[in-house]
Amino acid sequence: MAREMKRILMTGAAGQIGSELAQALRKRFGAENVLVTDVVRPPAALAEAGPFELVDVTDKAALDGLIVKFGADTVYHLAALLSATGEKNPQKAWAVNMNGLHNVLEIGRTRSLVRIFSPSSIAVFGPTTPREMTPQDIVLGPTTIYGVTKVAGELLCDYYVLKYGLDVRGCRYPGIISHQTLPGGGTTDYAVAIFYEAVKHGRYTCFLREATRLPMMYMPDCLKCTLDLMDADFARLKHHSSFNVTAMSFSAGELAAEIRRHIPSFEVRYEPDFRQAIADSWPASIDDSAARAEWDWKPDYDLAAMTADMLDALRKRHAAGTLGV
Repeated sequence: MAREMKRILMTGAAGQIGSELAQALRKRFGAENVLVTDVVRPPAALAEAGPFELVDVTDKAALDGLIVKFGADTVYHLAALLSATGEKNPQKAWAVNMNGLHNVLEIGRTRSLVRIFSPSSIAVFGPTTPREMTPQDIVLGPTTIYGVTKVAGELLCDYYVLKYGLDVRGCRYPGIISHQTLPGGGTTDYAVAIFYEAVKHGRYTCFLREATRLPMMYMPDCLKCTLDLMDADFARLKHHSSFNVTAMSFSAGELAAEIRRHIPSFEVRYEPDFRQAIADSWPASIDDSAARAEWDWKPDYDLAAMTADMLDALRKRHAAGTLGV
């Protein structure tokens, strides 16, 4: 019988996905059973709602010590430098993304952890990859250091599954949209910022071209996807750390048009910057049939439902004076 997850340590808990996944895990397993960590202190609502520790994932001894002290049997490893941030400091991106992951896997091996989650990204794909309905198993060829580390990370995770029998799982996140926590330096960040600016100012300057289409997912589906994969029967999984997952694909212009259904006066200017080249190397749509077949993945939100929910939540925060930047 497979061992069950009971005590969880999360890295990168102050990030966009980590902050909300931590809340979901604490709700499910009990706040006292989920230790959140990062190199910076997350908002008080997260840091004070359960165990929190500062730790640098490149410090293996410190991370190992926390896992042993807390009695963690499962790690959700979300600490990483993202695409746009990584291009500004490729050496640091490699150190954090690769050395950090290797530390987690080695600790998992030596401490016999029950399960490890290490997300990948659509950044693994590159300009030689088919852009429409990008297949699960296809040539990758990324052109960013973030993508390079994610390809290497997928291969390393699969090696630990094959070589050591370590249960490591991951999915290739598309752009993630959320109204709770701002993203942290990715190429798809515009799809969050556009909502904030629409509610606060009624206008937005987009750093991608109007016609740029990318795969996206609303945060509730991101959390569902992550938890469902970690709950899946290992025996059903043919893939492990590289599942394509998506919920929708839209262009910057299509998103702006959907927002205008709710805010007719909303204005958008398009001024592409260095992130345009990154977006152009990524898929426009994703084939996630492997995830649907191997662990019954199915999203709940499309563009219309996500937009309505995002605007409703942000309008309430704006009215309450809590929308922030």
